[in-house]
Amino acid sequence: MALLGLLVGAALAVLMPPPPTAVTKVLVAHQEDQPNDPGTLIRTDVALLQTTRIADKALRALKSPEKPEDFMEDYGGTGLTNNLLQINATGDSDAEAVARAKALADAFVADHVRRIQEAADAEAKTLLGQRDRMRNELAEVNKAIEAGSPQSSPEGSANLESLFARRAELTSRIADFDQRAAEARTGTPRLITGTQIVDAPRAVRHSLPRTAATNTAIGLVLGLVLGLAVAAVGTVVADRPVLRREIAANLGASVIAELRRTPRWSARLWQRRRTRAARARLTTSLARTVRGSAEPVSLLELGCARSASVIALDLARALTADGPVVIIDGLPGPQLANRRPKPGDPTVVSGELAAAVSHEEHRIGVGSVAPGAAWTDLQYLGTQTVLVVRAGHGSAAWLHTVARQLADQRIPVIGVVLIDPDPRDRTDGTLWDGLHTALRGRSERPARQNGTGLPRTEQPSWAVRVPDTDQEAR
Repeated sequence: MALLGLLVGAALAVLMPPPPTAVTKVLVAHQEDQPNDPGTLIRTDVALLQTTRIADKALRALKSPEKPEDFMEDYGGTGLTNNLLQINATGDSDAEAVARAKALADAFVADHVRRIQEAADAEAKTLLGQRDRMRNELAEVNKAIEAGSPQSSPEGSANLESLFARRAELTSRIADFDQRAAEARTGTPRLITGTQIVDAPRAVRHSLPRTAATNTAIGLVLGLVLGLAVAAVGTVVADRPVLRREIAANLGASVIAELRRTPRWSARLWQRRRTRAARARLTTSLARTVRGSAEPVSLLELGCARSASVIALDLARALTADGPVVIIDGLPGPQLANRRPKPGDPTVVSGELAAAVSHEEHRIGVGSVAPGAAWTDLQYLGTQTVLVVRAGHGSAAWLHTVARQLADQRIPVIGVVLIDPDPRDRTDGTLWDGLHTALRGRSERPARQNGTGLPRTEQPSWAVRVPDTDQEAR
């Protein structure tokens, strides 16, 4: 993957060179400039550059019929400092890129100047409007003073003094508004002059060797990281068998049925019908095996405790017609212990009471072979077992551990129920050399020729069946 990334990076540098690009820099003066500005104003200028108004003005200067929305994808802006804006533009050639960059810079400067002038004019207009209102009020005060000047009474003198004070205040405020309006217009030329193109548009030269070296380095690193990730995931996935053939080979038992995992909520109708049909077939097969066996059978789960408990309840309900049935709960979770019993359901006892169950009753043990299982207690659940395994849950090493521990406990595995199989799996989950424990070997007739039509001495090794009884061996 690292080598592939290196080659792809080099190929991209040669086959997909960067388009012709031009760059220019604009010095932007703001009325609200502050030494501690975190860059908010220049970011606003960058956002304003990416507007259809600026793009439309630039296209008009270029006399181009292109749409502003499409043109906006060919240029961009970057704030280098609080007052320095860099504009990048691409084109079909260096000359076109330079022309586009110049048109964008001119359009941005003109728009910025227009906004400054409009803001200054609006502020000055507001200040002058307030000044005019105060002048009108001052004229009324002057008329009142002229009308009340001949009065010599104490009340008239007090009123006249208040009018003089009001006239002085209005005169001061009028002068202040005049000064502020003048300052608003005075600062505008400084801002207009400060906003200008400081770096003329120029084409950016691209070096093919440098670009190729950069792309190959990036491709090498990305390919190496991706290769390591794929290798790690592949190692983990490869260590968890999913195919029927691999699971059967690691456990040393054939796959006798496949089911979908039992959900906690109701599935779609067609899925429920298919699942019920598969569960019914499995229940019938297991019930036939339990009825014909003199030894108790257990269900041991690996990664699918809920499915195993559902299979055990279905099997127990199918056996209730033959007599009382007891389920020995050896699961670590609450799948059977906390369930709500329904009318006609079998009796469920914990694993500690397994010895007290009568041998005249059908016993179905349900346990777990997940990590942390008590291996020596599995023989109390049943002397032969059916493994209920979820595909891809256990690693190959753990499947070998399960097979070895069951062999040490002398608990033969008569079959494997596969939960959540891969729908794309087309492998065979049957072990042809395990007829002495497999369910299919129990119905074989001693005189059967294994479908080869040849005497036993001439049959191939894969067709030779291990005899099930001493009489058949003789």
